[in-house]
Amino acid sequence: MFSKLKTMNREHLAWYLYDFGNSAYAAVVLLAIYSAYFKGEVVGGAEGSRLWGISIGIAMLVVAVIAPILGSLADFSASKKKFLLGFSIVTWTFTALLFFVQKGDIFLGMTFFILAEIGYRGGQVFYNSLLPEIAEPEELGRVSGNGWAIGSLGGILCLLIVLPPIVIVGGTLVVRLALVFTSVFFVISAIPVFRWIQERAQAQTLPEGESYISIAFKRIGKTFRSIRHFKEFIKFIVAFLIYNDGILMAMNFAAIIGAVLFGMNQTQLIIFMIVVQVTSVAGAYLFAVIGDKFGYKRSLIFSVVMMIGVVVAMLFTRTLNGYFVIGAFAGFALTGVQSLSRTMVGLFAPEGRSGEFFGFFAIAGRTSSFIGPTVYGIIAAEAAIFYAADRGMDLLSAEIAGQRAAIVSIIFFLLAGLIILLAVNEAKARAASFESPIAAVD
Repeated sequence: MFSKLKTMNREHLAWYLYDFGNSAYAAVVLLAIYSAYFKGEVVGGAEGSRLWGISIGIAMLVVAVIAPILGSLADFSASKKKFLLGFSIVTWTFTALLFFVQKGDIFLGMTFFILAEIGYRGGQVFYNSLLPEIAEPEELGRVSGNGWAIGSLGGILCLLIVLPPIVIVGGTLVVRLALVFTSVFFVISAIPVFRWIQERAQAQTLPEGESYISIAFKRIGKTFRSIRHFKEFIKFIVAFLIYNDGILMAMNFAAIIGAVLFGMNQTQLIIFMIVVQVTSVAGAYLFAVIGDKFGYKRSLIFSVVMMIGVVVAMLFTRTLNGYFVIGAFAGFALTGVQSLSRTMVGLFAPEGRSGEFFGFFAIAGRTSSFIGPTVYGIIAAEAAIFYAADRGMDLLSAEIAGQRAAIVSIIFFLLAGLIILLAVNEAKARAASFESPIAAVD
């Protein structure tokens, strides 16, 4: 028993450390540095918001298409770690290559970012699907919350390392070098997950006349034919798809909102994201405890409601200090939403099908990543054009008005997702996973 506990703890640590590096990518590329650099330096103006949203949308659409197929294949072949490594290599490579993106390199900046994002989001499918293999059902909430918390610390540490050179030296070269450093940081943090975690699933024998792709489609087909058994899971996935749109819109445009509405420079943006990451640590730990004590659905509802309040406050605040306060509460709330959502999928997935169910979770996540940021970018850009052309505003005022119009759309996504989430029966969903007609290994 002791040796098993020791092994499991080491596996937990390895799983946490991957998120430690993974979150550094999110903090630097998505939140604090590259998003603002792409919008302000590479493109410039309101068009930068549109192209940033489109870039995220393309990457998410690709992952949404391939995730369930590869997730099912990984379950059948017991190769989650291999897929995780492959997608991670893509992220590491193209994050480093962002160094070569300079002013006016719009196509290059979009292409390298899209590929890095595909690797980042695709890898999360297999990283998440390892959770039920390294944690018992009663541990899922705690381990998932710890992963988010320790991951947030990775984002904080990476930002603290790249901040001094940006402040002291300044210039775009330092910003570009920060992207290379982030790639290396991610690589080093990820090493333990490939060395210490052992997949417990056994690879199945490929039947004669079948290919891995045909098997993957057959397994997915069987799941769809049994879908009536998983009504609560489907409701949850639909709810997640919608409220996650709002979460990702707020996250992916936080730096752009700060730069446009409050004139934040690169140093202020990094400090802002550090604040968000710090409160994310607290949110991850606290919501794990709350979920264990009061139920995961109830805790998730509270975190979504809190996020709605944060976005409403964002819409009306007019001061930089106010935006920092909003960012602190946002970090606390959005980590709760994401961590609790991942925990619920782990609880709802039948034994032996975690990769496949996390693949469906990825479809919802990537579809929302495609829809939400794209909608936000289009609204922000089109509203800015409208205010400049029809209302006679100067370009800066029009862009500010466009951002505020786009922020309203975040509230609608969060509210719609919350309404559907209220209808999910957590107890029935957990019972269905144990009584599943597809739980047994095919």
